[in-house]
Order: sequence, then C-alpha cells, then structure tokens
Amino acid sequence: MLDDANKAMRGLDSVTIDGVSTATTGGGGSTSRLTTDLKSRCTFRTTSANGAGLEQIRIGKTDYVRPNRTYLKLAGHEMTRKGEQKYWAKKPADAARPDDGLSACTGPFASFGIAKKGGRIHVGGLPAMSLIVTDKATKGDTYTFYVATRGKPYILKTVYRSADFRTVTSFSAFNKPLDLHAPAKADIADTSLFE
Repeated sequence: MLDDANKAMRGLDSVTIDGVSTATTGGGGSTSRLTTDLKSRCTFRTTSANGAGLEQIRIGKTDYVRPNRTYLKLAGHEMTRKGEQKYWAKKPADAARPDDGLSACTGPFASFGIAKKGGRIHVGGLPAMSLIVTDKATKGDTYTFYVATRGKPYILKTVYRSADFRTVTSFSAFNKPLDLHAPAKADIADTSLFE
C-alpha cells in the first residue's frame, strides 16, 4: 500500500506540503510550507521558534531567497536599517548547499523499513489508512503514514516521532495549478547584502 502511495505522489504535477516540527524538550521547533511541482518550480517558507524566517522562490535554474531580519541577525549580519528586511537575493539554483536551508523542490517519496497497517481514520475529512513504519537504521524512531483510501492513494499526512522531535507533515492541493512569479526587480538586492 505504501509503495502505491509513493508512486501516486511521485506522479503529481503539484502539491503543497506543510510541516510542523516540535522539540520534545527545550521548546525549539519550526514550521514550513512548500508548494512545488516536484521538479524545479516551487515556493518555500520556513520559520523557526526563535523567529528566524526564510522564504524561497525557485523557478528553473534561479533561486530568489529572502531571509527575515531575525534570520540575518542570528547569522551575524549588522542590521543598520530599521524595520523588516524586505529584499530578495537572486542566485543560481545550483549554488544552493545542503546547509542553506533551501528546498530542492523535489520529494523523495520512496518506501523504506517495515510497514504495518494501523487503523482506519479520517484526515481532513477524507478516509485514510494509517501505516506504521519502523526502520533499524533510525534506532527506534517511528513514522506513521496516513494514506487516502478513496480515489488516488495519496499520502495525506505523516507523523515522525523520535526521542528529540515530533514532526507532522500534511499534504494538500494535489495537482492544483502553480502560481509562481519572480519578485519585482525593485525588491531584488545585491547578494552581497546577505553574505
């Protein structure tokens, strides 16, 4: 069932993915939203519990990235201007590094570990089956996938639990048209402002 769900997800033309990650101790965490064609066009926004935020628009080979004021301050930038940081940096998409916090617009949607059926449940009003996945490589962490049982077997939600974090990821807007535009030229700054 999970193989069929991952295959259905890989076949999507677009999807919106919302994530909420919460630390079990210390109060840390983050939220994110990715709307993507699962190839090379997407919008991404993430905000940490400390208020640091990052926005991204990727259109083909170009990234537009906008960190907020808190993000820049925590990264060591001197903020001489008052008010919120509104400018975008324009960069080649292939210059992105894994530690940049940017999205590649893609989704792995690949099965792993051992899946066992849980129970029937409704997610956002849609009937679904829960699948509990464990993997030796994750040392006791668990993933619960909620797969639609009506229509295409899309993954509607996943819940990841570890000793340190709980992450809930929701999927919606399946195959909805993407409305992506580059920022206005007046809102694009020299990338040196963010380096």
